[in-house]
Amino acid sequence: MPRKVELRRRLNTFDVTSLVVGSIIGADIYVAAALGARLVGPVSLMLWIVAGLMATVIALCFSYCATVLPRVGGPYSYVSEVGGPFKGFIVGWSLFLAEWVSLAVFPVAFTQYFLFFLPRLDYPSQTLLKGVFITIVFATNVFGVKAAGRFNDFLTVGKLGPLVLLTVAGLLFIGWNPGAAFSNFQPFMKGDPSSFGLALVLIFWAYAGFELSTLPADEIQRPEKTIPRAIGVGMLIVIIFYLTTNFAIIGVVDQSVLGSSSAPLLTAGVKIFGFSSSLQLIMSLIIGAGALVSISGADESGTLGTSRLAYAMSADGLLPRIFSKLHKSFRTPYIGLALICSTAFIASAIGTLTELISASVFLLSFAYLATSASTILLIRKHPKSSMRLRGKKIVPILGMAFSFMLMTQVGLYQILTSCILLLTGIPIYVFFSPKHELHEVKEALLSRERYLTRAYEQGERFLAHPIRHLKWRIYRARRIEKAWQVTSRR
Repeated sequence: MPRKVELRRRLNTFDVTSLVVGSIIGADIYVAAALGARLVGPVSLMLWIVAGLMATVIALCFSYCATVLPRVGGPYSYVSEVGGPFKGFIVGWSLFLAEWVSLAVFPVAFTQYFLFFLPRLDYPSQTLLKGVFITIVFATNVFGVKAAGRFNDFLTVGKLGPLVLLTVAGLLFIGWNPGAAFSNFQPFMKGDPSSFGLALVLIFWAYAGFELSTLPADEIQRPEKTIPRAIGVGMLIVIIFYLTTNFAIIGVVDQSVLGSSSAPLLTAGVKIFGFSSSLQLIMSLIIGAGALVSISGADESGTLGTSRLAYAMSADGLLPRIFSKLHKSFRTPYIGLALICSTAFIASAIGTLTELISASVFLLSFAYLATSASTILLIRKHPKSSMRLRGKKIVPILGMAFSFMLMTQVGLYQILTSCILLLTGIPIYVFFSPKHELHEVKEALLSRERYLTRAYEQGERFLAHPIRHLKWRIYRARRIEKAWQVTSRR
């Protein structure tokens, strides 16, 4: 039964922090764990911190935009305000492409975890597995199957529990075998400068998503202070979570083994419990199930988000109307979903994990660069709204610099491919922009109720879900009213 989400009060720092964590941490850690370590060694732990700090700065640019321009629509709205509708469209198009490319990452990652158990799986079988994966994701989104209530609690435990178990067991293993762990950190650094650049790009991908955590400022208490503080606290939680997980994996697994593993989390689990074949099997099943469930859930929610973005752009007259055509029974954009899923399958069949992530980061960084530049122009355009913002001069400049740096670290092939995809947006804009704006659909899509519903769902993702339960316990003890009120529609 559909649910209705409302705000009882404006969101405080704790509320917004859970949105930040929920927008970032998902199945990405199952995909990106140890990718950097394979390229540059244990020094990649430093890159997890660097990438987190870069993401924090860029996220602050988004928060400044949301404070100065309290309007739904994200980068599309910010860039359109200062650069006009065409530039806004190109930024929205780049985000759509980045999310679409990310959808192709998860079938590849899903298959790699299967290869841990079935290493002799040939290429046609791997391609078939990716096709089955995408088909299930498509069907789930079309039929609108959603986990809620206690089932969502169960799913969260299934996704997050294996990671927590692995990390704790890994830290205990390191403490019990310090000599072996020390040898696994040797050599601490390897690779050339280009390897460091690629490692940074792959690691940064795990932090992407923070652009989805910015609610309009009028929904938040003292937004000029609350939003930056929540971003800082939320990003700190994310950095610690990622850093601890990767530290445990690197300390447990020998570098030569780690470099050839298709599923480093599973490899670490098997190594930790090497003293018992039964425990090895149990740990493999727990981590494998957690990875497969998490990756499937991430691609399902990612597909939903990408279809929503395509739906919004179609409603705005910037994409063909078929992207906003709804199924008569399920009220889902089934044609748009079919196009998105089928093209994502093709990309997953021809692209590697590294290539797909690199292309996604390039496209995301393009949108981040435009948003950071728009921050400067918005602050100049609305000086009264930005009077209380701290670091409003240096933060956008750093955001632009970090975004540009990420774009330059992507391989030439991915840069050319991404630029070609971006250029295809020009004829799409020219052909559709003046003609097919669907005013009623656009109004419903950008309504406050719909936006709040998306924000609430974001706070139920992965690590944000237990944080939300902890927060509610604290609120109950302090007699603080919950911010969210969720009721079933009749």
